[in-house]
Amino acid sequence: MGELTSLEAAAVEAARAAPMLDQVQTWAAINSGSRNLDGLATMAGLLAGGFSKLPGSLTLVDAAPVETVRADGHTAPLDHGRNLHLKVRPEAPLQLLLTGHYDTVFAADHPFQQVFWRDDGVLGGPGVADMKSGIAVMLAALEAVEESPLANRIGYEVVLNSDEEVGSPGSAALIAEAARGKHAALTYEPSALPDGTLAGARPGSGNFSIVVRGRSAHAGRNPEEGRNALVAAADIALRLAQARAPGFKINPAKIDGGSPNNVVPDHAVLRVNLRPTTPADQDHAQRLIDETVAAVAAAHDVAIHVHGGFGRPPKPMTPEAKRLFELVRDCGRDLGQSISWRDTGGVCDGNNIAACGVPVVDTMGARGGAIHSPEEFLIVDSLGERAALSALTILRLAEGRP
Repeated sequence: MGELTSLEAAAVEAARAAPMLDQVQTWAAINSGSRNLDGLATMAGLLAGGFSKLPGSLTLVDAAPVETVRADGHTAPLDHGRNLHLKVRPEAPLQLLLTGHYDTVFAADHPFQQVFWRDDGVLGGPGVADMKSGIAVMLAALEAVEESPLANRIGYEVVLNSDEEVGSPGSAALIAEAARGKHAALTYEPSALPDGTLAGARPGSGNFSIVVRGRSAHAGRNPEEGRNALVAAADIALRLAQARAPGFKINPAKIDGGSPNNVVPDHAVLRVNLRPTTPADQDHAQRLIDETVAAVAAAHDVAIHVHGGFGRPPKPMTPEAKRLFELVRDCGRDLGQSISWRDTGGVCDGNNIAACGVPVVDTMGARGGAIHSPEEFLIVDSLGERAALSALTILRLAEGRP
């Protein structure tokens, strides 16, 4: 371990001593799947109670309006939970953004609902790693920082959103506004690997619903007068799949629509995900969709409308981001923690923050693994480790470290 100042050592010990395990067990026992509005409301209330111990102005912000494309190709409103927004000392010289999400991928009727001990020191349960433990780590670090004489140098905003697991459609604007003017950001997704490795560069992600409108006809008497929307949607899927390239992933995932066997289907909806590695790849992906849709519409004489977009821009490792990663690594070294990072294929709100020009480390949460599965687990000792790491990182930013 390296040398800590007395102020740093006090904050580190305060962060480690926070009741994080109790918080994780309480929060993970509440189902807060992204579509469970009742469970999300319960969680938002508990989190507001916990974060209200910090100074500043706390509000629960309604999600921005969101539309979804139904299986019949028509759009409909889609409600999301409220988002916690805390603003502390906006006049301070150092301004940070800290973000996390309290929704999980497990719906209210999913069989994985219980919190339990998988092994000595290993907790299982929905969201224990991704990322209710991360929220506990964030709160512990901020409470410790608030006890430090350096606290007045630090202003920050906290956003805890309810829809990260579905792409943050109702909270992206709030995150972008909170990122404005920030020197750095920390996001509390779990570590990329159970050993604590951080996620470095990330690709982008775009989700599209491509609605195809054809023309019905009798499949036996006059099929030539019909325009088969299902075939056209399948043609789009095949053309897009054939455009895959290294560093550019395309996944045609689902086709809704069709008709009885004796009717030429007049509607279909293709769902597709694209993951570009760089901003140039994203521009290429958008052109690919536009050109493919135009070609298929002409070839099949159908009408096509594209919904969606790139909700997660690519997150490259910029020089500014690298300096922030190096600061976190050095803080880890001085705490006896070995911190490294690697590029990953996943996406998160860190993508959106980086797109605002703010350097971000987005895996400051606890160590664990098997997220998005019933095998999800949290390594309990990492709660104290990561809370100490965050507290020290924030204080050293306040001290003027690069």
